[in-house]
Amino acid sequence: MKVGVIDIGTNSMRLLITSRGGEIGRWVRVTGLGRGIDETGMLSDDGIARSMAAFVEFGRQLDAEQVEVRKAIATSASRDAANREMFFDQVETAIGVRPTLISGDDEARYAYDGANGGGRQDVLVSDIGGGSTEFVTVSDSISVDIGSVRLTDRILGAHPLAVDRVDDARAHVRSLFDEISFEATEVVGVAGTWTSLAAIILQLDHYDREEVHESVVALGDLSGVIDSLAPMPLSDVEEIPSLDPKRAPVIVAGAIVAEQVLSHLEVDSARVSERDTLDGVAEELLALL
Repeated sequence: MKVGVIDIGTNSMRLLITSRGGEIGRWVRVTGLGRGIDETGMLSDDGIARSMAAFVEFGRQLDAEQVEVRKAIATSASRDAANREMFFDQVETAIGVRPTLISGDDEARYAYDGANGGGRQDVLVSDIGGGSTEFVTVSDSISVDIGSVRLTDRILGAHPLAVDRVDDARAHVRSLFDEISFEATEVVGVAGTWTSLAAIILQLDHYDREEVHESVVALGDLSGVIDSLAPMPLSDVEEIPSLDPKRAPVIVAGAIVAEQVLSHLEVDSARVSERDTLDGVAEELLALL
């Protein structure tokens, strides 16, 4: 039996279809659902429209694959949105199941289970989304309300990015992480920020999941990405061959968060995994079949 999992994120909508026999397909659409939510507390009409186009596509894909078991999880932007139930009504019509609003702790646990595949228990998983960042170990987790979209909206603004705004963004993230206490010998980075940064650092001529999976992102590499991309016009960032152009407006913010994760944890690098929250939810569903 096939299962389908949809992750309704702050910046991207993602679909995984899988079964006990293995992964069938994975799709990502960057829609910027949560842009501006820090200021308004509402999902914008434009963000909803862009996201609904993705859900209509996902619904067709689920139907084409005859997926019977479906689950949609909604994360940071939806947690903050006063109009989320209206949005959920529309999503349910498109994909055939009503989204489940999950907590930051649940999001963290799914990310950990997905990244580890039920295996290693001696790592810290870092999941950087558009609206929140999760730190999770086998025994503890914390979710911090900062991510690539939220940091861009709060401080960075539009390209090109002035040095003082980059410095302010670094200081802001550092202050939010200040009270977090984890000891980590190895960090695993999951989700679109980490994977996109890995592809940029690897200088891929197109995005390649196999090349990105299990690659290593060093702290110095992240600082280099920030320094090189921040002064660029947005049009130049959009031309990076391995980067989805729709991620371009927030990729520097994501790099700043990633840099500060490693700096705060006092580690030199992170191992990047293509397995993440989607896989954690899918494993839970498959175990129930």
